[in-house]
Amino acid sequence: MPISECCNVGVVCCETETLIPDLAGLMRKHHVGDVVVVENRQDGTRVPLGIVTDRDIVIETLAVELDAKVFTAGDIMSKPLVTVREDEGLVEGLRLMREHKIRRLPVVDGNGVLAGIVTADDIVGLLTMELQLMSSVICEQPLQEGRLRR
Repeated sequence: MPISECCNVGVVCCETETLIPDLAGLMRKHHVGDVVVVENRQDGTRVPLGIVTDRDIVIETLAVELDAKVFTAGDIMSKPLVTVREDEGLVEGLRLMREHKIRRLPVVDGNGVLAGIVTADDIVGLLTMELQLMSSVICEQPLQEGRLRR
């Protein structure tokens, strides 16, 4: 399955100059734990440069008692950004997440333009659904066989 089939296309984004309080406001408004930092191109496309998580905000500013109001997304974003191409398989996405010890993986097209994002939670949800479908087949098969062999 291509990773593009299970990624979220509604990615919350900001630019490098976005102040940390505004970034936190975006997270709160959209109920997300991360914001992808992008370069907005004139053609309307967005190229991902980095990512900021709620944990980054806490660790990089609050935990060391810095004034978050003077820092921007560009100051604390994780970079270089690990991405996966939209035509790669789900297993490749999982491999990248494991190799780089990350839980969020922006998905890009062949030109490096942001196409979506996949998270560990998304993948767990997908696998849970698939396991439920498989377990229902396993549980229902003996019942069906019993009805046919009466």
